[in-house]
Amino acid sequence: MKPSQFAKGFQARPDTTSSEKRTALDRLNAIDGLVQDPQKTREVAGHASQPALVPGFEPAAAPALEDTPGLENESAEYRAWRMARGYRPGQIIELPLKDIKPSPFNPRHFYLKASIAELAVNLAKQGQQQAIHVIPDYSAPGSYYVSDGGRRVRALKEANKEVVKAIVVDLPIGIQSYKLGYDLNVQRDSQTVFDNAVVWKRFIDEKHFQSQRELADHLGLDESTVAVALSIGKLPESVMQEMVARPDRFGSNMAYQVGRYHGARGTDATLRLINRIVADDLSTRQVADIVKGRANAQESPKPAGRQRYAQRLEIKLDGVAVGDLKSYGDDRLELRLKGLTKDRRDSILQQIEQILKNK
Repeated sequence: MKPSQFAKGFQARPDTTSSEKRTALDRLNAIDGLVQDPQKTREVAGHASQPALVPGFEPAAAPALEDTPGLENESAEYRAWRMARGYRPGQIIELPLKDIKPSPFNPRHFYLKASIAELAVNLAKQGQQQAIHVIPDYSAPGSYYVSDGGRRVRALKEANKEVVKAIVVDLPIGIQSYKLGYDLNVQRDSQTVFDNAVVWKRFIDEKHFQSQRELADHLGLDESTVAVALSIGKLPESVMQEMVARPDRFGSNMAYQVGRYHGARGTDATLRLINRIVADDLSTRQVADIVKGRANAQESPKPAGRQRYAQRLEIKLDGVAVGDLKSYGDDRLELRLKGLTKDRRDSILQQIEQILKNK
């Protein structure tokens, strides 16, 4: 089948890196090198450690360097853009948040509200410690696409901030920027099958790719991986949201089985199944048996002791999810923790006992 125009020119393979992607990586690595090397930063970016507020992006006082080491492969558009504005590659500037917009090829789709709120509190107290990466929208001067840092942008808005520290990078908006962001998120372990499901389904629906095989070839993935994600992508977002909050319980295989169950039983029954998977710690094989009718999914209305929780708080220790705290109705709390050391468990138990005694 003839490749789509969108994908034309980017033929990534599982075991190789295309010249186009390599060029983009070179640009991004060069930027990181400038920012991380203090001596080079002083030579190239001047006072990069002191971000300059650039309302509407006024030209900088000092001229941009004509030949910057490591950026010989920069695109003509980016070079013209930075030369016109006196921007020095790797320079950290402050941009108005209102001028920052999400990329249509952002690999992330789901952002947990609790995670954003937690980061917003941290940013309000400590300020932004790490600059985001943005790409100029050359068709709309003065606006920028987020290349890396979508979570920080959302948290800054939540904290009612008006500016964001940013580095303007030389990347195209399209499958190339998507793949680079995807690879980066995979390294951070922040990319989920649900993000893939929604975004890849949109790629197919909007005819950016003509088939799942073409999409798999361009992403350098096995076609079966894409097929599973596209199957999950048929689920309503309300169902996916329930699973996104528990990545430890809902990987691609479990989500696939949930998708099969939804196709046969509908949304309400599927939400009840998800609750049971979490409450009873069901395995993927057990859920597969339920899907095949070999086990009872307990789809009848739940008794009072098994009603759906009203609120759920994910609990993290040292940045690792260890359980959750759920509230039911007006008078019930349920705390579930696992993977703790004995000392940590005993310490938490003593603190809970002390709280109850004081009340």
